Amino acid sequence: MSSMDHDATQPMSIGGLSEHLKQEIDHWLTKFPPDRKRSAVLAALRAAQHENHGYLTREQMDAIAAYLQLPPIQVYEVATFYSMFETKPAGRYHVSVCTNICCMLRGGEELLKQVERHLGVKVGNSTPDGRFFLKQEEECLAACTGAPMMMVDHVFYENLTPEKAKDILNGFK
Repeated sequence: MSSMDHDATQPMSIGGLSEHLKQEIDHWLTKFPPDRKRSAVLAALRAAQHENHGYLTREQMDAIAAYLQLPPIQVYEVATFYSMFETKPAGRYHVSVCTNICCMLRGGEELLKQVERHLGVKVGNSTPDGRFFLKQEEECLAACTGAPMMMVDHVFYENLTPEKAKDILNGFK
């Protein structure tokens, strides 16, 4: 299966979107003027990715574009620009370790090496059991006062040591 193909385990309905996802998109559409449907793309992609076990398929993106009456390229642009979206299967828990200047100066690069060793994968890969996805290094995760830090599924963990990071990761089942 290519990285943009449909995952058969995804709850889809006719038109490519589940009823739950349509309701989520409709909720966001109420927050914007009727001629600004593109404003709901971020929320639609976030919900679709969550519903599809952590990544987006081309079928989902096309269905979102059709539902919002947008050219598919406008949805693809958003999905491939933001680091929060994945277009290939990824582990259940998304882990990001900051290595920007503040984190680097306080051990972020060593923290990343230790996390790679602990998970047994390099950045950009998922663990063989599908539990964790170690995302590409982030430019900055905006927690400079708590450096070094990592984020797991958008939750910040700050002032880390390699041991603390391992304990945090071991807590995810």
